[in-house]
Amino acid sequence: MKTSNIVLIILFFSFISCEKVIDVDLANGKTRLVVEASINWYANTSGNEQKIKLSTTTGYFSNTIPSVSGATVFITNSNSEVFTFTEDGTAGTYKCYNFIPLVGENYTLTVIYLGETYTSSEKLLNTPAVTRIEQVNDGGILGNEKEVKFFFNDLQNETNQYFLRIDDPYKVIPEYGVLEDRFFQNNEMFGLYFSEDLKTGDTLKFTLNGVSLNYYNYMNILLAQTGTTSAGPFSTPTATIRGNVVNQTNFDNFALGYFRLSKTEVKEYILVE
Repeated sequence: MKTSNIVLIILFFSFISCEKVIDVDLANGKTRLVVEASINWYANTSGNEQKIKLSTTTGYFSNTIPSVSGATVFITNSNSEVFTFTEDGTAGTYKCYNFIPLVGENYTLTVIYLGETYTSSEKLLNTPAVTRIEQVNDGGILGNEKEVKFFFNDLQNETNQYFLRIDDPYKVIPEYGVLEDRFFQNNEMFGLYFSEDLKTGDTLKFTLNGVSLNYYNYMNILLAQTGTTSAGPFSTPTATIRGNVVNQTNFDNFALGYFRLSKTEVKEYILVE
């Protein structure tokens, strides 16, 4: 009996001594500028106040995102009017207070950083208004989820793409999606959201933006690689996700991120019984 106890103790310590911490050595790629330049003209506002964020890429296991200070940032329109963005005290955040948004107007973003000039040109696009909202309490495959539909009318007589965002009170990160009018042109369309966690009194926030075909394709790839269709954080990316910001000084030192402009529709909905 004593011998058995000794054997068990030896085996126990043997298992402990076999534990080994394995460090995953991930190679860091070239540090690149990241441009977050979404110019949103919210309904019933002048759209004069806008912001752009600049940062750089970092290691996979890093807990912080390096912000970029000291850059020169401005947007010009087709009339050569210049809208300057300056840091507002928060590192990496550049703000403008006199921007003039106009649907159909062409704008060019310029970022000068570390002696290199990055540019991008886009048109400010229109966005439809949400016309009605419907709620179903027995949605989902098992009938135990609340479904909410945000309806809007497709912009008439043109090919359109839309970027959708849903803010759920039970999720830290919003849900994103893209939608095209290929099969719904000139008809009513909707954004659908469902969850079994939602209950009466909760508030959902739906945000809609009209976007270009290039941005639609860009977000399709990005969402596929970071969403449920992704093979995990250590999977090989299916494509290099380049945005529309071009380095005019050194083409190979490209930036990440995207410059887009559009009217923005926001609608909040409080769930009912």
